[in-house]
Amino acid sequence: MMTASSTIPNRRLRALRPVPALALLAASSASLLAGAWYFQLVIGLLPCKLCLEQRWPHYAALVVGLAGLAVASFAGEAHRKQASRLALWLLAGLFVISAAMGSYHAGEEWGWFVGPSDGGGAALLVAGSMQDFMKQLQTTRVVSCTEAAWRLAGLSLAGWNAVFSAVLALLAGLAAWRERG
Repeated sequence: MMTASSTIPNRRLRALRPVPALALLAASSASLLAGAWYFQLVIGLLPCKLCLEQRWPHYAALVVGLAGLAVASFAGEAHRKQASRLALWLLAGLFVISAAMGSYHAGEEWGWFVGPSDGGGAALLVAGSMQDFMKQLQTTRVVSCTEAAWRLAGLSLAGWNAVFSAVLALLAGLAAWRERG
């Protein structure tokens, strides 16, 4: 006999079931990517080299999450559990990588680590002639990886990426562990 109090933990853990977890993790990566693109295209904050590199684990997580979601939703019972567990562990790994990259970048912004020596990132240059190209070179701003362009509560976008990615790694790991059977 189940009481109301015994079902509360089960309700809290519903997001850790494979299909909801995969959907939540894929949507979270999509949201983080949308936020990065929003800051770049709408707010006008040009990303540095490390900012652009931090997006790659989220692109991969989006693909893995959606593929895992498709398999977990439509595969037979024998393959569903294995595929969803594999996808969740892959997602956990991708989010750990993203958290590490964000931590490194934030640490570089705080002066704790040495950043890339190749000058960071720059805006894309498109010119019709050599004269246009030379003019664009004179007005193009190179974005440094050591300067945070935006902060909230003391954390830059890289720092927030590290925090969110660490939480997502924990959720993915818990969901995969719960699915171990």
